[in-house]
Amino acid sequence: MNRDVLFRVVLAILFHAIGGPAIADERPNLIWIMADDLGYGELGCYGQKAIHTPNLDRMAREGIRFTRFYAGATVCAPSRSVLMTGLHHGHTRVRGNAGAGNPIAQALRPEDVTVARVLHDAGYRTALVGKWGLGDVGLAESGLPRKHGFDVFFGYLNQSHAHNHFPDFLWRDEQRVTLPNTIVPMGKHGAGYATKSVAYADDLFAEESLKFVAENRDRTFFLFWSMVVPHANNERTRALNDGAEVPDYGPYADRDWPASDKGQAAMITRLDGYVGRMLDQLKEQGLDSRTLVIFTSDNGPHNESHHDLTRFHPSGPVRGIKRSLTDGGIRVPMIARWPGKIAEGSTSGHVAYFGDWMATAAELAGARMPQNCDSISFVPTLLGRPADQASHEFLYWEFHEGGFRQAALYRGRWKGIRQGRPGTSLVLYDLDSDVGEKTDVASQYPEITARIDAYLKTARSDSPDWPVRTGK
Repeated sequence: MNRDVLFRVVLAILFHAIGGPAIADERPNLIWIMADDLGYGELGCYGQKAIHTPNLDRMAREGIRFTRFYAGATVCAPSRSVLMTGLHHGHTRVRGNAGAGNPIAQALRPEDVTVARVLHDAGYRTALVGKWGLGDVGLAESGLPRKHGFDVFFGYLNQSHAHNHFPDFLWRDEQRVTLPNTIVPMGKHGAGYATKSVAYADDLFAEESLKFVAENRDRTFFLFWSMVVPHANNERTRALNDGAEVPDYGPYADRDWPASDKGQAAMITRLDGYVGRMLDQLKEQGLDSRTLVIFTSDNGPHNESHHDLTRFHPSGPVRGIKRSLTDGGIRVPMIARWPGKIAEGSTSGHVAYFGDWMATAAELAGARMPQNCDSISFVPTLLGRPADQASHEFLYWEFHEGGFRQAALYRGRWKGIRQGRPGTSLVLYDLDSDVGEKTDVASQYPEITARIDAYLKTARSDSPDWPVRTGK
């Protein structure tokens, strides 16, 4: 048994032996709420004009809004892998969306230590509700949620299945739960679209999340609420040219917009309502001051519903969307609320990313995170102590679809992107003066370019599942 495992075992034994609840009351509950494919500019508090998000705007007024927060990757599975492991994109287990042909490449393994495991072993009750994407029954069982620190799970295991907002089944732990929807199957693992739409998955996830909090109000808990909205149903897009699958168009029903635009806006306003319900419940149950709630998105906005990006400007002032290594693909909204601890109406330009949740959660839980994580706690920023906040010298991302690409952010200012095979010239952007990444300044700053180039050559560990493929 290695030292980290031994430490977690001893901590768990001591926690339960000397009275877990008494200790737990001094530590915050942790709720990480994550939208799927929500852009940096799709909330009112980040400049959105066409879509209503009153609850998230309220959350920002009651907490802190980060302006330089980054997802773990520019697509779903690797971003979640970074979040769970505290390892950046070049070190984490899952580095891309592998697809049905290689499911084990998109699964965690027994040796991967997640933030859920760290919190569980520190005495937290842990739950995952919604989309997972890092393991599946019968395909990649090494990555099932309950093998990685979650006490309970309800939702989608396979991310292709998660395209379908009205599925005919979901998973509770490892048991298949039949739903009253009827679908047209397209592909494998439950993908398709509904012809009889009764139970909307994210509605079920909201109820499940509220139920988990209510049932665990007297103990310390970690809830990872991984929504699917506003991700498109890609199969429905192919069949009906409208992937914005939603029960109703809400306040946008009478707008003179195409159906896909109404649906996109309605999904975002609907998720905003879910968050409002959670905030209200925390207040009603007296859990406000004991609970840190974080809201964010797994990557930048999509265009897979065939909705009009020019109507919503989903990336705000940054350039690119999902699958881009410019900031539009990876810079995401991040709002944190913890009444009595986080100053109301505050804003931070601290540069952080998904991998920092490991160190942050471990610090708040009084737990030890695994060795060699690429993780820096942002607790000092949350608590209004910016002078105590450490920073990353580099952040790192890569992308494997259509050929290997890399990006690094140096000292929070300089963005280097390599498009193509290793050795290809870098483009360099100065985000302090060029947030839209429009002007390549590599020739003006050769020393900065060389420093990023040297880092990119050593930033990643080799992975048999995710080798460097030069592609086109």
